[in-house]
Amino acid sequence: MNWDEYDAALFDLDGVLTPTADVHMHAWRQMFTTYFEAHGVEPAYVDEDYFRYVDGKPRYDGVRSALASRGIVLPEGDPGDEPGTETVCGLGNAKNAVFSRILDTDGVVPYAGSVLLLDLLATRGTEIAVVSSSRNAPAVLAAAGLADRFEVVVDGEVARARGLAGKPSGATYLYAAEALGVPAARSVVLEDAVSGVQAGRNGDFGLVVGVDRGAGPQVLRDAGADVVVGDLAELVTR
Repeated sequence: MNWDEYDAALFDLDGVLTPTADVHMHAWRQMFTTYFEAHGVEPAYVDEDYFRYVDGKPRYDGVRSALASRGIVLPEGDPGDEPGTETVCGLGNAKNAVFSRILDTDGVVPYAGSVLLLDLLATRGTEIAVVSSSRNAPAVLAAAGLADRFEVVVDGEVARARGLAGKPSGATYLYAAEALGVPAARSVVLEDAVSGVQAGRNGDFGLVVGVDRGAGPQVLRDAGADVVVGDLAELVTR
């Protein structure tokens, strides 16, 4: 890969810069397993459901998608619903409560290969941004010691405030590129989620890099990834 061809790198956060995708997966599993068992929902929630229905999407979109896979429709509720309230928002908030507890207890260490790539891009003067569906992005960046590296962070809260459609729409990535002053054609999207790879492709970005943290290389290629790596350190030596 020739970084001279690009002026900006737009990073997803969970699963790309930090291993917090595993924490999200655990939190979703706990929340849905509790709800499914309490209501006799079959089949049981499994990790494949995370990759198929939840990964990379805004939180409440993930709740709706996973419930719909079991033929369940719940009232939308309100973002202020107490965690566990039987609404889309209540279940999403229950998941977030689990995630926040784990983050506070265990902290987070960024992937070493991702830090290597960030260091390389800093020496090259490449513009960088974080584009995450999560509203927890600032907290995760702070916990990982990465907050001071990114002046532009487009997270779930920014998307809500700006009326930007979530992934797989390319809107949040396009907004980040515009904030950096770099055309999409000169920007690289780095994503581990199918919906995020699709967002990069839908935004007509110059290069879409799929980071395989469990979705599978061919799945990411089918979603539109131009290049698939297992770790961002691979992009340091290319």
